[in-house]
Amino acid sequence: MKLKTGLLAALIVFFGALYSGAILATEYIHRDLMANTLASPGCAVEADAVANASKSYNINKYSKKFCQSQGYGWHVEAIKDNGKAVCQDCAGTNSGKKQCHLEDVVVTCKRIKPGSVGMLPGKS
Repeated sequence: MKLKTGLLAALIVFFGALYSGAILATEYIHRDLMANTLASPGCAVEADAVANASKSYNINKYSKKFCQSQGYGWHVEAIKDNGKAVCQDCAGTNSGKKQCHLEDVVVTCKRIKPGSVGMLPGKS
């Protein structure tokens, strides 16, 4: 009975250390990107257009797209700078209204370094 309890405790400690990364450390590759978002689809008063372009939903959505454009496995690590709003006048019947987008959004992307996780053929 004591042997089973001791073995169970040793396995829990081993897998706990494995899960926390003490035994297998995952390494990441990081990359900072700077990009611009697209303009909002409609025209609005400048204050509303800036508010729409600066919504956290839009920033998160475009940050994800920026990282995914780097290739398979890239994810958002952090959003370093939300950028600045830039507005353009709308043409036609919407005179006086504007379309805005964010310029110079800085995002840190990461992906798992190849070979840092799992078994490699021919290596133990």
